[in-house]
Amino acid sequence: MSREARREDLIAAALDLFSTNPPEQVSVDDIAARAEVSRPLFYRYFSSVRELQVAALRTVTDGLVDRLAVSAEGPPLDRLRAVVRGLITVAGEYRAGYIALLRSGSVIATSETEALVDQVRNRAVQLILAEARVTEPSPMLLVTLRCWTAVVEGTLLSWLQEGGLPRDELDTWLVDQLVAMLAVTAAHDPAAVVSLASPTA
Repeated sequence: MSREARREDLIAAALDLFSTNPPEQVSVDDIAARAEVSRPLFYRYFSSVRELQVAALRTVTDGLVDRLAVSAEGPPLDRLRAVVRGLITVAGEYRAGYIALLRSGSVIATSETEALVDQVRNRAVQLILAEARVTEPSPMLLVTLRCWTAVVEGTLLSWLQEGGLPRDELDTWLVDQLVAMLAVTAAHDPAAVVSLASPTA
């Protein structure tokens, strides 16, 4: 097995363990056993469990950013719904990692993991602005979009942890939330008026 493949195998083992254990309770021995490698071999790839935890969480955020980069067909609102469906898929695939990444008060939270989350949030805001062809957003519009990303995160966390929300309706419901928030913002700030109703040329 190549060095890169072994490293990815250790990350996959960590993410697998996260599905049944809080990340902060996963040890080197747990990961080594799941990946079927020795403890010394683990340390050839990662200096600590913390380093592996961050690498595993980066895998989750990389998946989210990749989904945000996917270009779908149709009008802007349809494309945004497709993007949200992609985010839902990634969150579901990496359920424990996603929860660990966004869980309030997590003991594995660091400035680095917070930067990973901010990368996804910023990319989501950039995507919406691009769809709306807005190059100079007003402060109120930026706050609105950032608040919407928080709505998406909170919704996905609730869906993953508690269930109850119908998965096949999440994308439309979340995009409708964005449309409603933009309408309220536009009523307060004419400079924040954007349109996502028609296709971009």
